[in-house]
Amino acid sequence: MKKSITRALMTAAFAGATLGLLAGCSVARKQETVGEYIDGSAVTTAVKAQLANDPATSAAAIHVKTIDGGVVQLSGFAKSQAEKNRAGEVARSVKGVTEVRNSLIVKP
Repeated sequence: MKKSITRALMTAAFAGATLGLLAGCSVARKQETVGEYIDGSAVTTAVKAQLANDPATSAAAIHVKTIDGGVVQLSGFAKSQAEKNRAGEVARSVKGVTEVRNSLIVKP
């Protein structure tokens, strides 16, 4: 009987600790949940893929980061104002993007 009570207490303690860890999982910077972080990564990947497929943009020189709730930050260098504008348009066209912060620097 003592073993079964000990086993039940250990199981309850383990379950409680596991639930506590799962509920508290977040990315430290802005307390994103794991799901939000994964969604942001998917948006970032989709934007990078679209930039790579667009002949008017140089994806190698453009850095993409997704912040809270689909806000995409573009940084790096563009060869022209037209390329900078096009990169912003491409990013806005991706599903899940709610806002684009185009910080590309035009450097001929």
